[in-house]
Amino acid sequence: MPKSRREFLTQTSLTLLAAAAAYRANAQQPSEPPPGAPPAFGTAPAAGPEVSPATFAEAEKLVRFSLTPQEREVAAASWRRTMAALYERRTGPRKVALESTIAPATRWNPMLPGLPQGPERDRFIRGNTDPGPVPERDEDIAFASVTQLSRWIEQRQLTSGRLTRIYLKRIEQFDPKLRCVITLTRDLALAQAAKADEEIAAGHYRGPLHGIPWGAKDLLDTAGIPTTYGAEPYRNRVPTEDAVVVKRLHKAGAVLVAKLSLGALALNDVWFGGQTMNPWLLEEASSGSSAGPGAATAAGLVAFAMGSETEGSIVSPSMRCGISGLRPTYGRVARTGAMTLCWSLDKLGPMTRRVEDAMLVLEAITGPDAGDLESVPSKLDYDANASVEGLRVGYFPLWMNQNPATAVDRAAVETVRNVGMIPVEVEIPNWPYDCLNLILFAEAAAAFEELTLSGGLNELKAQVPDAWPNIFRESRFLSAVDFVQADRFRRKVAEEMARLFSNVDLLLVPSLRDEMLTITNFTGYPSLTLRAGFVEVARARSDWAPDPDHSMPTFSPPRRVPHGVTLIGRLFDEGTLGQAGIALERAFAVANERPPGF
Repeated sequence: MPKSRREFLTQTSLTLLAAAAAYRANAQQPSEPPPGAPPAFGTAPAAGPEVSPATFAEAEKLVRFSLTPQEREVAAASWRRTMAALYERRTGPRKVALESTIAPATRWNPMLPGLPQGPERDRFIRGNTDPGPVPERDEDIAFASVTQLSRWIEQRQLTSGRLTRIYLKRIEQFDPKLRCVITLTRDLALAQAAKADEEIAAGHYRGPLHGIPWGAKDLLDTAGIPTTYGAEPYRNRVPTEDAVVVKRLHKAGAVLVAKLSLGALALNDVWFGGQTMNPWLLEEASSGSSAGPGAATAAGLVAFAMGSETEGSIVSPSMRCGISGLRPTYGRVARTGAMTLCWSLDKLGPMTRRVEDAMLVLEAITGPDAGDLESVPSKLDYDANASVEGLRVGYFPLWMNQNPATAVDRAAVETVRNVGMIPVEVEIPNWPYDCLNLILFAEAAAAFEELTLSGGLNELKAQVPDAWPNIFRESRFLSAVDFVQADRFRRKVAEEMARLFSNVDLLLVPSLRDEMLTITNFTGYPSLTLRAGFVEVARARSDWAPDPDHSMPTFSPPRRVPHGVTLIGRLFDEGTLGQAGIALERAFAVANERPPGF
């Protein structure tokens, strides 16, 4: 005769309690297994501190998963034999150190089965616009595009030595206002510039970056020069070898003038030397984490800069400082020798004053390296003179009428039409995309585990709830099961992006739309942010969560600042991204304006 529901539950509860009691008894009197018995979970020696049902009851609040009282009893009775030993790698007598160069065994590949593997050919055709005569004033030279500077140097109308001294002088003059330089590499820069001038005079011209001064975000290793990650614990860190991207730019003949600021450990815009400011609005910060590259490029302190992005760190400062930021496809540019924040998310890319400048830099740094397991061979098919007629550009009508979109974003859709491209309305499911950040937080906390365990996080300047110290500590309580589920959700989102791009060639989005920043970084798609117009702001903007005790400066009348839009391209199709960006940049006709006072 079937049992009633109450009888069944009562019997089950008694069974669980009996199991817990039996487990305790057996645990206290281990016996030798018979020959040939397979290993079983829960038979290891007890490890770790004692836990109780109350321990689990409190932990349930963190992971939002509830056990019954009986289930807590069983878990508490068995934990030290079933699970506690899993932490031995970190806490037990056989600790194993994980060097910073060790990447996870699992790897993210943005190329889903069946997707086109990017362009079929390598082609790079730069623009052939006449650069005009070299300006008389140094400041006009400083704000010229890399495209112009490179032509003047190639034609021997301008020397790398003169250009380098112009930028070094501007850094001395303006960095006290911006706090964008961590280490000035004056001696190296002058030596590299002199070498470039000698080579060019002898007829050995390496290409469009030869003799061009640049700045590196200070998470790129530079041999014999401090690489600090913008963080107090690493202020005296001096690498012995250059990052691969640095090596490639040296090979191209570029001149390194400065290591530029980043928010500590690649978050926002506060580093151990202070906060990096926006040249367009000195009362607000430049945004981050590529804070120094954004500010220095916008203020004409370097010809271009190298930034990095995990989730918005190129896009956001490019948007706020009014420059062009190119975030390449995940895997296109090798990250060997760059600080690791998130193995499956980090990307290195150029930050410039013009779209084509970014393409010139990308061409020099693209390619895999054995030191970065995620980097892959890829082709770059780019023709600056190619027509954009007929390219289909997707946009989200709903987003264009919601914050953070502005009239500049809405006008950009019409500009797409005006240059011969075809605007196409698109949409995506209303999913909780922010849940993907579980992966970011877990990877970042793993990358800096030793700093967390040693207490080094306490040295960081920013100790607010939305800074890394708190987030790294909280991430210790994220669920491993939910990490795997977030990883599966990531593939589902990638499939949705593939569906979108089956109908369009590009996407046009408000640069700081949170969903698209998250989606495209987690799926690896390339982006190009470029100035599209100007807006007025009545209050300074911040990367940080609002602090009631420290309100942001307000402005009356409002201040005029640049505003950018972002194009998203197909995987490994940066060539089309650049071509469309150049067409829009010309149509917007706002790239030449400079921040007042610089």
